[in-house]
Amino acid sequence: MKERLKAPELRFPGFTDDWEERKLGDTETHFTDGNYGESYPSAKDMSDKANGIPFLRGSDFSNGYLDSSNANYIKPEKHAELTSGHIKQDDIVLAVRGSLGTLGYATKENEGWNINSQLAILRTNKSEISGMFLIQYLLGSKGQKEIFSRNTGTALKQLPIKQLKDIPVPVPTLLEQQKIGSFFKKLDDTIDLHQRKLDLLKEQKKGYLQKMFPKNGSKVPELRFAGFADDWEERKLGEISKTTIGEFVIKTKQSDESPYPVYNGGRSYTGKYDEYNNDGPKIVISARGANAGFVNYVSGRYWAGNSCYSVSVTKEDEFSIGYLYQFIKYNQVLFTAYQQAANIPSVSKSDVEKFSIKYPTVLEQKKIESFFKQLDNTITLHQFKLDLLKEQKKGFLQKMFV
Repeated sequence: MKERLKAPELRFPGFTDDWEERKLGDTETHFTDGNYGESYPSAKDMSDKANGIPFLRGSDFSNGYLDSSNANYIKPEKHAELTSGHIKQDDIVLAVRGSLGTLGYATKENEGWNINSQLAILRTNKSEISGMFLIQYLLGSKGQKEIFSRNTGTALKQLPIKQLKDIPVPVPTLLEQQKIGSFFKKLDDTIDLHQRKLDLLKEQKKGYLQKMFPKNGSKVPELRFAGFADDWEERKLGEISKTTIGEFVIKTKQSDESPYPVYNGGRSYTGKYDEYNNDGPKIVISARGANAGFVNYVSGRYWAGNSCYSVSVTKEDEFSIGYLYQFIKYNQVLFTAYQQAANIPSVSKSDVEKFSIKYPTVLEQKKIESFFKQLDNTITLHQFKLDLLKEQKKGFLQKMFV
């Protein structure tokens, strides 16, 4: 059944016709449920990356595409037996159990992969609907709403093929679909490029952190700036700093327009406040909750809530707060031996104060601080660009579909 739709808010020049709407089941789209039953792979059918075929699960997706980074693999003979789950280019793979509604587009690289019982394949008739066009619609807010409104079950929710066939989808001309699909493919490629650059920078920082701080039992790091040769020293954080617990935050004084960020035991600030109880630069360490032991660096004025500690150096001529932050941040895993108070992970003030700090001269500390600050700024810039691109895509999805 076809229904006439108005045109989207934003479209390419030369296209003026109203769009149609059809239920997926009324199109020539082919639906394939995941592999299950007697032929389902057992432990003896599994293989490795070098010798097997990716056998995708509901977790093997990344930003609207298929991702085999952590995939299971099956032997080629088992793959040949499970013919219904063979993926072709331009397929849409959808999680119908487990990670409900997660979608992945199949590129040429994914040709010949296989799917497990959590997934299903939507294969369109290419003369009717472009797979790239369809998945972009399904990734948008309206498509996601249509998908998630159709899950069934209580304890074990699922998306039956019958329900998927009932999803209404817009169908403009094939040429317009191809234009839209190509536009989003280029945008996705740009997002992926920025994501890979960001991931590479983070890996580079991880490598520098490992080499620029001494390993256990060593008094010097593997990598250091020219002109520095002295052994590093080691002291407890409580000997070189002052640690204070924050105060209770009065929620009614928080608003988006307030000037001061509030840190209260999370991975970032939890709001803004009209007052401040701390002047940076300080190191802020989460005291309790799921993020107990997580480390932040705050350069300006802020309000420290009662679920975090503020740490400041007592001798600025001997210690750089920025250096201490990088060292503590790198070693924050040492805080994972949390105390348990009523099953709530927590870090005590004494845990913070007895934290061991390895350090060189203050001049070398500042060199290290400056190096990582520049690297962090570059990472932040790439993260900002990536977030902006994702927001732009979200906006295009809203405006380029009816």
